[in-house]
Amino acid sequence: MNKDTMYDLNLPSFDTKIRKKGGELEIFDPLRKKYVALTPEEWVRQHFVHYLISEKQFPQSLIANETGIKLNSLSKRCDTVVYNRQLQPMMIVEYKRPDIPITQAVFDQITRYNSVLKVPYIVVSNGLVHYCCQLDYVRRSYRYLTEIPTYQEIILDSPPSTQ
Repeated sequence: MNKDTMYDLNLPSFDTKIRKKGGELEIFDPLRKKYVALTPEEWVRQHFVHYLISEKQFPQSLIANETGIKLNSLSKRCDTVVYNRQLQPMMIVEYKRPDIPITQAVFDQITRYNSVLKVPYIVVSNGLVHYCCQLDYVRRSYRYLTEIPTYQEIILDSPPSTQ
């Protein structure tokens, strides 16, 4: 791997599947079940998803990468969406490459996506710094969490389904 795409992250390492195709590096995404271009942001995404599955017990089958949504009349893609067992979105994760700081603009972006999905948790990460917010729609408030909750904690903390 070249130094332009590999970064040391503040996430557990794991055995990645990387190949070179047409002069470009690709990494295997187990959620999409295919190789994708190995960009610095993809490096963060694959490590973060692995962290959610291995450390926070998120079921792999309930996580989706590059989830399409309609925002007004525009097609957008959420980097990662986590669902509950009723397939309702519970968390959106937005990634940036490690050399991009997490700014208000990043939170503005994920907030726009959340205006469609209305999840109880949003996360932003550049692989080095991670922020997780729990949203309270009744009180119209949010709070930053000191760590990413486990999947079980997310399910237990979420209000009952309204459907």
